Amino acid sequence: MRDDDSKLTRTKRKWADEGKFLTGRIARPETDRLPPGQHLVKNWPVLDLGQQPVIRPENWRLDVKAGAENPTSFGWTDFLALPQSQKRSDIHCVTTWSRYDNRWEGVSTRDLLDLVMPRPEADFVLLTSYDGYTTNLPLADFAAEDAILATHWEGKPISTEHGGPMRLVVPHLYFWKSAKWLTRIDFLPGDQAGFWERNGYHMRGDPWREERYSDD
Repeated sequence: MRDDDSKLTRTKRKWADEGKFLTGRIARPETDRLPPGQHLVKNWPVLDLGQQPVIRPENWRLDVKAGAENPTSFGWTDFLALPQSQKRSDIHCVTTWSRYDNRWEGVSTRDLLDLVMPRPEADFVLLTSYDGYTTNLPLADFAAEDAILATHWEGKPISTEHGGPMRLVVPHLYFWKSAKWLTRIDFLPGDQAGFWERNGYHMRGDPWREERYSDD
């Protein structure tokens, strides 16, 4: 076994021991599939900070450096060369709409973590987007089984208005945590509030607990 492989195995075992990986999808009966206070939609509403950056593939970069044992900067070609995954998940927006059975393609967050390997002290993630948006989440949520750095939705490249060319999808949290136009991922020892979290939104955002605002 190569030393890198052995180190990765030890890291995964440590994460499992500490509960940093969410093990499997959360099983819910069909009657609990829709979180409280949500309503179903067939379309995909567009919400952003008022600007939609247009990023050409040759100019796109994803920096994963802070708090990583293998700091890496990916160009578009590099990113597409990573192992590709397909996921199906529901999404839930804090503005009360939900959409079922979305089909995503891209890079599993777990595959990215295997490559860059957060340092042992890292417990949280801070995400930064091309439009200046930031949001935070626990590393365990970022590493969830169905979390994906998505480049395609329903078999087509994700459009600019929905966060293309690549966005994060973390289905079990409110969708403001799934940053569009992602350009930087930092691993941190402590939680650091992002844009909406500094403006009154919940630090985690679990839809089934209705964690919409900081006092929920």
